[in-house]
Amino acid sequence: MKRITLALALSFGFALFLGACAGGGRPVPKKDAEVPVSQQASVGSAQGRAKTHTELGTLYYQAGNMQIASQEARIALDSDPNYAPGYNLLGLIHLYLREMPQAQDNFERASRLAPGDPEIANNYGWLLCQSGRENEALQLFMLSARNPLYKTPTKPYTNAGLCALRLKDEKGAEEYFQRAAQADASNAQAIFHLADMLYRRGDYAIARKYVAEVMRLNPPNAESLWLALRIERKLGDRSAEASYASQLRRGFAGTPQHQALMQGKFE
Repeated sequence: MKRITLALALSFGFALFLGACAGGGRPVPKKDAEVPVSQQASVGSAQGRAKTHTELGTLYYQAGNMQIASQEARIALDSDPNYAPGYNLLGLIHLYLREMPQAQDNFERASRLAPGDPEIANNYGWLLCQSGRENEALQLFMLSARNPLYKTPTKPYTNAGLCALRLKDEKGAEEYFQRAAQADASNAQAIFHLADMLYRRGDYAIARKYVAEVMRLNPPNAESLWLALRIERKLGDRSAEASYASQLRRGFAGTPQHQALMQGKFE
């Protein structure tokens, strides 16, 4: 059986993510480990205001309101010019707006103020990955993921997988996605990419289980429906294939996946 099949076991009921897979799992916290700056409680009134406005700005950022998010980040930094998470938020905003030089400047300032902070390292790594500096990005993702006190290592492992795909490193991407899903079994993005790898390798029955889990975790979208449709086509289940095709036509007309379906381009 192929390595990806053997490496994925023990999760969501149908054998997933064997704990022994290539260095997976989080390191045991060290006694002298320092809580990342992005997770620390504020100290003093100035830092308290900076933290409050950064958290508020983050909510606006997540809601897609970059103007208000930026205003909140700048209020935070007016309150405490050395508050690293404020620069991190500005970096994210500029990255969203594709303002790469400004994003890099803010991530660098955040990194200088909070060296090794895993949240900042992860975000800065994503900027580098999108800027053609994938190998540097991977170093930051691993710095982030291996911090024993970081609460969400699944994020940098997922980003490392995506970055490895940009380098056409399928083996590395597979291992990163495995680790991401091991760290968080509800990480649908990592599971989707593993399902896609299984499909491309011809492990259609296992791929079917993984894509079904993706659609259990999140409502079906064009990408998951298209992958599921092609898996069922390979397995010869015409009824399931027709069902996925119907959902794709009804809910995602005009998408590249729908267009490929209409043109009969299944590969």
